[in-house]
Order: sequence, then C-alpha cells, then structure tokens
Amino acid sequence: MIKQIVMKHKCRSNRNFFFIVPIAILFALTFVVMWLWNAILPEVIYVKTITYWQAMGILVLSKILFGGFSKCGKHKHGMQKKHFINKVKSMSPEERMKFKEEWKCRFNSQKKC
Repeated sequence: MIKQIVMKHKCRSNRNFFFIVPIAILFALTFVVMWLWNAILPEVIYVKTITYWQAMGILVLSKILFGGFSKCGKHKHGMQKKHFINKVKSMSPEERMKFKEEWKCRFNSQKKC
C-alpha cells in the first residue's frame, strides 16, 4: 500500500517537473532575448528597446516562423536517415562505388566529372 502511494507521488512530481521546466526555460530565454536586443540593437540599427513581454512575443513568433512546434519533423528526419542507410546497405558493391563517385562529383568542386 505504501509503495503505491510513493509511486503515485513520484509520477506526479515527474509530471510537474516536465511541465515546470519548459516554462522556466521559456521565461529564462525571454529574458536573454530582451537583454541581447536591448544591449545590441538600439546602438547598431537604431531600434527602440523592448519590454519583457515583447521579447516573449518575438521568441514565440520566431519559433513559429522558423522552428515550428511539431516533434514529427525530428522523427521524420530520423526515419529518412534510417531509410537511406538501409538503401545503401542493400546496394551491391558496384552500385555502392558508383553512388560514392556520383556524390564525390556532386560535392567536390575541384574534381572534374
């Protein structure tokens, strides 16, 4: 009985940890964005200083525009890598040599193909 209560308490604390840590990171990154903006940009490109909440808006907007919120992209990239590795492993030695030569020609600007 006591083990069950302790296990439930551990699960709740883990849940709180995984909720609180990302929020804390967001608030810390917001402060860093505000500090860097206000320290650098007003003198360099003559923009106004920003508030904490404006910095959070910039951070969220940049995440939406450039990073997205989906974890599927990371998973998809991993799946593409696995597919590529399996494809190369299934090639015959001749096909593999031909493939390597094509990639060397494609990415080595000094070599004439």
